[in-house]
Amino acid sequence: MLSIQNLFKRFGNLIAINEFSLTVNKGETVVLMGPSGCGKSTTIRTINRLVEPDRGSILLNEHDIMALDIDSLNQVRKRIGFVFQHFNLIGRLTTLENVMLGMVMGGMQREIARDKAIGALTKVGLETHLEHKPGELSGGQQQRVGIARALAYEPELMLWDEPTASLDPILVREVLVVMEELARDRASSMIVVTHELPFALRVADRIVLMDKGQVVEEGKPSQVFVNPISEIGRKYKELIEYQMNTSAQSLAGN
Repeated sequence: MLSIQNLFKRFGNLIAINEFSLTVNKGETVVLMGPSGCGKSTTIRTINRLVEPDRGSILLNEHDIMALDIDSLNQVRKRIGFVFQHFNLIGRLTTLENVMLGMVMGGMQREIARDKAIGALTKVGLETHLEHKPGELSGGQQQRVGIARALAYEPELMLWDEPTASLDPILVREVLVVMEELARDRASSMIVVTHELPFALRVADRIVLMDKGQVVEEGKPSQVFVNPISEIGRKYKELIEYQMNTSAQSLAGN
């Protein structure tokens, strides 16, 4: 479905991605994890060339992303949903209009775009908020509008760049619930950049750990977080054990 080989990106003296390779199968959910600054977000932004890699190959269903001209690239981008950290909604537009906008601007008939937008908003639980404007929504609801905007195109691949990073902790859960439902549905392959360990444990088919722009370990969550072979994996295992012990002590104290 998606094949990335020997991806490399440098910003000045900083090597952000260093010979990164990854294959994602149809319907698979892959979670990218690692310390801040390890190249996770840059990596997924190269997949639809929001960031132009210096070299490497990116194949989506045998289509060479790196070889596409801008018009062809824009067509392929419609098959790749992208959910950002920040919501990027237009304040003067309603929820429905925000989701419809890209499709209408791309030439889709307004009624078809409206139907697709309503369907996507229903998937994320916002079918009763079609006429609300962003300022009338919580942060979690605004991010769900962002998710619906990506889903409306019925993408083959969904890319998630730390979608809960801008949310207050109390609002994180409502976004993660939507993401988990989409992962179970398997209508799209998903690559998720996140620091949410419980989400990764529940949802990921495969964990990919990165450090300094490289893949240092990958495998099923039960493999990577139980018997890690990398230093980053061992640190995650220690963090999980610490969180479990802290939770147990808290329950015992109550």
